[in-house]
Amino acid sequence: MYAYDEIDRAFLSERVSEFRDQVARRLSGELTEDEFKSLRLMNGVYLQLHAYMFRVAIPYGTLSSAQLRRLAAVARKYDRGYGHFTTRQNIQYNWIKLAELPDAMEELAEVGIHAIQTSGNCVRNITADQWSGVTPGEVDDPRIWAEVLRQYTTLHPEFSFLPRKFKIAITASDHDRAAIKIHDIGLKLKRNDEGRLGFEVLVGGGLGRTPFIGKTVNAFVPARDIVSYVEAVLRVYNQCGRRDNIYKARIKILVHELGAEAFARDVEAEWAQIRDSALVVDDDMVADIRSRFSYPDYQELPETPGELVRETDPHFRTWLHNSVAPHKEPGYAIVTLSLKPVGGAPGDATAEQMDAIADLADRYSFGEIRVGHEQNLALPNVAKRDLPALWRALDRIGVATPNVNLVSDIIACPGLDYCSLANARSIPVAQELTRRFADHDLAAMIGRLHINISGCINACGHHHVGHIGILGVEKNGEEFYQITIGGRADEGAVVGTLIGPAVRFTEVADVIEDIVEAYLALRARPDELFIDAVARLGVQPFKERVYATR
Repeated sequence: MYAYDEIDRAFLSERVSEFRDQVARRLSGELTEDEFKSLRLMNGVYLQLHAYMFRVAIPYGTLSSAQLRRLAAVARKYDRGYGHFTTRQNIQYNWIKLAELPDAMEELAEVGIHAIQTSGNCVRNITADQWSGVTPGEVDDPRIWAEVLRQYTTLHPEFSFLPRKFKIAITASDHDRAAIKIHDIGLKLKRNDEGRLGFEVLVGGGLGRTPFIGKTVNAFVPARDIVSYVEAVLRVYNQCGRRDNIYKARIKILVHELGAEAFARDVEAEWAQIRDSALVVDDDMVADIRSRFSYPDYQELPETPGELVRETDPHFRTWLHNSVAPHKEPGYAIVTLSLKPVGGAPGDATAEQMDAIADLADRYSFGEIRVGHEQNLALPNVAKRDLPALWRALDRIGVATPNVNLVSDIIACPGLDYCSLANARSIPVAQELTRRFADHDLAAMIGRLHINISGCINACGHHHVGHIGILGVEKNGEEFYQITIGGRADEGAVVGTLIGPAVRFTEVADVIEDIVEAYLALRARPDELFIDAVARLGVQPFKERVYATR
């Protein structure tokens, strides 16, 4: 958990005062909406279908219990009693009033939370593996380096008006839970043959209208040079990225048009001029930032405590198998809290749930909560002896649904229910699919299967990289949905393949059932995952099943 100092707190306070003045001028009519737009966007404020939407950053997905309680308080006081956790490790409030926004910001700033650069053509909230620092096998805690880059890029004068928005993600594990390959810059912490710490740097990933998987432009940048290398990438993009066409302004288009090798050469040339400058990340700087992170005082605990042995409730055993992951420390576990209840809106949490989770984090997880890009939460430091009691408490507040990574653990954007850019609804589709696959035995038999839904081509639901992707489109005023299969967002990231013509809203759930039934009939063995079956078979067998009677 990173602790802000006096400089951080003063900065947030000044930012709130500045925005309070901007809001006052907008409400008085001194500023038009067009004049206000760029100011509000740099503070995470959007104008949606029904109201302003407020997007709050959760840097690298780490929250304290006090911060989560404050998020709950804002939901209760300024919104409609809930918040929506997104694929970018943010939380969004969909019904906030403009006149009350500065007050909400001030209350968040008191606990070190802000919305700076959660929108706008700048470096957005830097994300990381939600299990950073606790999962086995990491070469280092990637949150340290995310914080280095967060501090460096916040209000950077050269990179606050880039050609388009810019997203960075970091992981330090072989299994990529941060989806680094679909970001503008993806960073993987590693050690070279000499044992030196550094980064593999991928550039040019991104979804939206033209999806691309990021390409490695440097296989190993020493840790001391990561800030200067990122600066070099941003400089090349800022100089050469297109500003004449919003649809071609992302860095992925520049990398694609130049070619990864040519782009890398341009970056290397820029880097050579600044590599040994004041941008070097020296050991003292890293040590200072590392010292601001507090880590739990772990106890020596048995790996298999008696409480686990004695607990025989089959529902607990199902949850234990589904929602609990190994921890780097013996006797501890990582617990994922599902925000995907049957019939619920994916990623939503009520103020009451957030308060309760904060209390449980204090009791069972050293006061720490994590947010994942899959729109679930996690308690990262739970003693295994406490798992039965924790499960019962989580079940009481509705976040113990044992569907993590299964077919009903759906990622979805807010869609046409809220977003002014959307062409179709996402939430009702997700709700219906969770009902269709509510039976856990069926979901477990299907196995790991990720469904992602976006209400428009901007792909906030990451539909391109869903094992099954659903994209809402509009045809003559009617909602239709394109279906892709075979996508994935992990270390083997690939964009899914369209299976055929778009289908109507009323047909989507039936189509997904057809695809799943085809998979169950065609898989080579019971443990062949859906994504592997699609890679082996291709799209045609699934297409035939879906469109045979349509």
